[in-house]
Amino acid sequence: MKLALNAVGFGPKASVNMDLVKHAESLGFESAWTAEAWGNDAVTTATWIAAQTTKIKVGTAIMQMQARTPAMTAMTAMTLDHLSGGRFILGLGPSGPQVVEGWHGQPYGKPLTRTKEYIEIVRKIFAREEKLEFQGEFYSIPTQDPKASGLGKPLKSILHGNPEIPIYTASISPNGLECAAEVADGVIPMMYDPERYAELLQPSLEAGFAKAGNGKSLQNFDVQVGITCIVSDDVEKAMMPVKANIAQYVGGMGARNKNFYNDYAKRMGFVEAAEEIQNFFLDGKKAEAIAAVPNELVDAVHLVGPADKIRDRLKAWKEAGERREVAALQVGAGQPEALQLLAEELL
Repeated sequence: MKLALNAVGFGPKASVNMDLVKHAESLGFESAWTAEAWGNDAVTTATWIAAQTTKIKVGTAIMQMQARTPAMTAMTAMTLDHLSGGRFILGLGPSGPQVVEGWHGQPYGKPLTRTKEYIEIVRKIFAREEKLEFQGEFYSIPTQDPKASGLGKPLKSILHGNPEIPIYTASISPNGLECAAEVADGVIPMMYDPERYAELLQPSLEAGFAKAGNGKSLQNFDVQVGITCIVSDDVEKAMMPVKANIAQYVGGMGARNKNFYNDYAKRMGFVEAAEEIQNFFLDGKKAEAIAAVPNELVDAVHLVGPADKIRDRLKAWKEAGERREVAALQVGAGQPEALQLLAEELL
């Protein structure tokens, strides 16, 4: 199983813990991933990491599609791929309607249709086999907008791109997972229980593989799961920041009737807890929302506690890796000793 590092957090100041990134690189972590929400962007931080490392790959989890045209994303990916010596991984996603419409000022539309069109255009630019032309529901190149000058013409990238740049999407919804399996090289789900592949991932991924054809399967598609790892003998205290994060997503990342993370927690069997967390969070009772996150949910999808407890839980992840149901763990950790423990057990 491969190990990846979640290298960027969110807050009032942009920062990257390069000591931790370099420690992960020295331990044999395959990749480090940056992120964006509605503050720091994923590309600048990815560039920062790539410029200060030599071996570890750098990915974006995720670049929000509505924030950039497909051509701009392809230009960015090709440039970073060249400058990093082929170490860039392109992670894309539609984000959510609150961010897309409330921050970027773009209509959310049909996220899966947009994803398929976006990736098709990006791959065309990477391949550089012909001048770029595309007419879809969301993207029209050259533009057919009646307000346009009419002078646009098909172009081919000046930069010679690498058609093999991997493209990942982040998803947890059944349709999103199916879309990823059909058109991407990997998917990054969060809050995943390694013992429940048959329920949470398999039906959607298999449907996507069937649409893709050409023998696509888990053998040439990566499931890279986001987890948090905290080594501590004080389990309750160590769980608090993890519960706060879960409460933020399950309770507040979306509207009451449209929250992908809340729906996912329910599919995992935490129906009552998901409803309680959301009700508290949307009522402004964040402390109560955090307290409503069950320890069982934390233990199912994260690694928190004494080293021996983490080693024991890692058995399930190892078995999932042997079955190829999980190709990599994307680890959020601030402790060098947590990275060391994972490397010793999995690499």
